[in-house]
Amino acid sequence: MTAATGQVAEQAERAGSPRQRRRRRARASRGDARLALWLILPTVALLAAVIGYPVIYAVVQSLKLDKADAGLDATGFFQSGGKYVGSKYYSYWFNCGSKCPNGTTGHEFWPAVSTTVIFTVITVIFEVVLGTVMALVMHRAFRGRSLVRAAILVPWAIPTAVTALMWKYMFQPHGVINAVLGTHIIWTGSEWPARWAVIIADVWKTTPFIALLVLAGLQVIPDELYESAKVDGASAWQRFFSLTLPLVKPALLVAALFRILDVLRIYDLPAILTGGANNTTTLSILAVDELRSSPNSAAALSTITFVFIFVVAFILVRIFSVNVVQTQARTVKA
Repeated sequence: MTAATGQVAEQAERAGSPRQRRRRRARASRGDARLALWLILPTVALLAAVIGYPVIYAVVQSLKLDKADAGLDATGFFQSGGKYVGSKYYSYWFNCGSKCPNGTTGHEFWPAVSTTVIFTVITVIFEVVLGTVMALVMHRAFRGRSLVRAAILVPWAIPTAVTALMWKYMFQPHGVINAVLGTHIIWTGSEWPARWAVIIADVWKTTPFIALLVLAGLQVIPDELYESAKVDGASAWQRFFSLTLPLVKPALLVAALFRILDVLRIYDLPAILTGGANNTTTLSILAVDELRSSPNSAAALSTITFVFIFVVAFILVRIFSVNVVQTQARTVKA
């Protein structure tokens, strides 16, 4: 009894008072924080050099007068490029609209915004639905499943430029698409056929990306849940909407978020497939076209595009994080 009491007293003495234990935990926490800071510091420095500097440089250039726009000032003297003109180029993009003649880049700004949003909404909806179906097929156990998974992921592995050229030839008036459908549509010759050509090509290429992320979410769902649901008499649809969809929702939302941000800055696919003709010009294509004539004006448009994508990303992250937390809370309660 005495020995046991002595051991308890010795352990208590070694542990110290509650205040001392809190101090030790605080020191350990500060040590972990310093270690974490040193570990992420190289990554932060690399991101600042690769991303931060170009963004800041573009913002600074967007506030300066471009040499191509230099003319006579109020006193009648020639202006030189490089002078700060404030929000001149931003006002040009936002306020030009119908005031600018057809064929100017300023006149194409709002149509480019509309086209970019249309591409984003339609392609992401199709990719989420088809990607979920593909993931469900790849998740099932059947002979040749590995071959099916490899075949589904092939389009995603093909470079975008190659994909655009391939679909460009397929959408020719005498190409494969019209031959299969039995039609004579000039896909890149008018507005909506050209837009659907870009949408179809993008969905074909990037749907496997959604399928891959959803498949990863499906593989962490325990089989016991499905077995219990079958015992309770739940049908296949009930199991999908009550178990599969809520549990795979976090992975699905992350995949949709990545694709939304990716399509908002889409450039190479429509640039190669349609050349931006027939209202398929996106914000990125417009910025590149403007870069050839007025770099500082293009910097302003690039900054606008960056802020637009950043705001969309911020809103979606807030919405998606709330949905994920609510889904996990309902799952825990169930």
